[in-house]
Amino acid sequence: MPSVTRGRRQADGPSAAETQILDATERLLKRGERYTEISVQRILAEAHVSRATFYAHFRDKTALIIRLSGALRERLLELARAWDPSAGEDGAERYARFFVDVITIHRQNGPVLAALREVATYDSTVRGFHTADLEEFDDAVLRTLIAQQQSGATPADLDAVAASRVIVWGGGQAIARHIEVDDGTGDAAFARELGKIWWYGAYRRPADDNVSKESRS
Repeated sequence: MPSVTRGRRQADGPSAAETQILDATERLLKRGERYTEISVQRILAEAHVSRATFYAHFRDKTALIIRLSGALRERLLELARAWDPSAGEDGAERYARFFVDVITIHRQNGPVLAALREVATYDSTVRGFHTADLEEFDDAVLRTLIAQQQSGATPADLDAVAASRVIVWGGGQAIARHIEVDDGTGDAAFARELGKIWWYGAYRRPADDNVSKESRS
């Protein structure tokens, strides 16, 4: 029975106590506290809830960081799923706008994402959750590349699996590094360059003439 009740709460949205705990944890992170150094007691004091209330909603701090980053994960995945390379507009420009949105979300939620990466270095559950995000992005990009190849818009010689891996996993590292070293004034330029690199480096790169000749022979 308890598991059913908890499932209903999650389906209907977080309870008031759960929201208090999530908001309190995010406040602590935004103050510069490292997630690994924040004790459950510290969270209880910030959220003004009891230990029993905390454990009624979260198994442990691992479950808490996963829940805290869950909504963010969905927002980013929705952006990726909505991106259509065959929409008719210049893809590099649309990609640039896409990356501006992605960077904005990352900046607004930097402390939470940093905590997720921090815990992922030693916790296999969180690492799997974090990796699953990138794998979903990878799958989404791979599908669009294959569809574009089938339509003839993307060269047949492109290795779609390798390209999607470079685009997503390499792009993720590039965005994280950019946010780390840039104060935000370079976000538009970074998004524009990343958009052009992805679009003209994969989706609309010139076909390899040698490969084209071999395929015709």
